Amino acid sequence: MFHPLAPDLKDLKDDELYAKVNEIHSKINTAWRLGSNGAVTQMQMLLAHYQEELAVRNRKKLEELEKNSKNFKKIIDIK
Repeated sequence: MFHPLAPDLKDLKDDELYAKVNEIHSKINTAWRLGSNGAVTQMQMLLAHYQEELAVRNRKKLEELEKNSKNFKKIIDIK
């Protein structure tokens, strides 16, 4: 989901991105307690944008692990 007011997230480090997600969660909780439904909706859209960036980064890391690891070749070992 794209939020028009979201900054470019590519420049943020993973730790900074996680901190922003936590900050948005806190702001959503505050706005919800104050009854500001419009603000909650906008911040939820912004949160989805940040979470999508995290998902893309995690997917890339997993693909790199699959590519570079000899032990991890799409084998599912259920014991």
